[in-house]
Amino acid sequence: MATLKIEGLSKTYPNGVKALDNVSIEIGNGMFGLLGPNGAGKSSLMRTLATLQEADEGSAFLNDIDILNNPEELRKTLGYLPQEFGVYPRITAKQLLDHIAILKGISNKSERKELVDFLLQKVNLFNERNKSVKGFSGGMKQRVGIAQALIGNPQLIIVDEPTAGLDPGERNRFHNLLADVGNEVIVILSTHIVDDVRELCTNMAIMSGGKIVYHGHPQSALDQLKGKVWQCSIDRDQMQEYKANYTVISDKMVTGKPQLHVLSDEKPSAAFNEVAPNLEDVFFTKTQIQQTA
Repeated sequence: MATLKIEGLSKTYPNGVKALDNVSIEIGNGMFGLLGPNGAGKSSLMRTLATLQEADEGSAFLNDIDILNNPEELRKTLGYLPQEFGVYPRITAKQLLDHIAILKGISNKSERKELVDFLLQKVNLFNERNKSVKGFSGGMKQRVGIAQALIGNPQLIIVDEPTAGLDPGERNRFHNLLADVGNEVIVILSTHIVDDVRELCTNMAIMSGGKIVYHGHPQSALDQLKGKVWQCSIDRDQMQEYKANYTVISDKMVTGKPQLHVLSDEKPSAAFNEVAPNLEDVFFTKTQIQQTA
């Protein structure tokens, strides 16, 4: 069983932005959700763990591998699907995976063919193996991305914003594939899409301002808000008044009217009804607390 242990990881960019601020966390096998708004530091953490950039302080170990000081060793057991998975023009899915397998050190031609065919079957693209990847849909490209991330039997797989831009059907297929992969290794799913974490992950963390503001089971986070989330539909011209008088977690349009979720230990007013908290409430509560701290 693999274990990823991160302690005191910090990173400040030359422009003064502190992307990582003393991040410490331990992650075991399975699907782990890293949730946070854009600019929270998720991609900076993923790039550091993938050895694409150095940290200023701290340590990170995958079992006995010192990630920061021995990046070459880590890369032997890493699968990485970046936010933008670029493809070579006029190359087929089979050729692309064969090329990446060579880059990962699989020199035996028959072994590569067997592996590539297996991975194409696994991501349900075997029938499209001789088609140009450039012409694939977004979901198909992401499945090719997962296939290349699986080359070399990695112990750690990092996927950065993998479902952004996918239609619902592609997103569901991608979720099923990730869930299957996550049974055997550490898979870190970095995303700002709350549903991805709710549907896939048994453990999660929320980042905001370069810090970990929550780490634990999604249900534990929901339990913390039980009895404290209240819902109310209002007119649009009442928005500023309600935001001034209540701790508004979120607002969204429902049938043409703003629907508010408010955080309160007691019923805020007669207009509100108690609702069961959802992971979106957790997300907004944790990130807003960090922003106002």
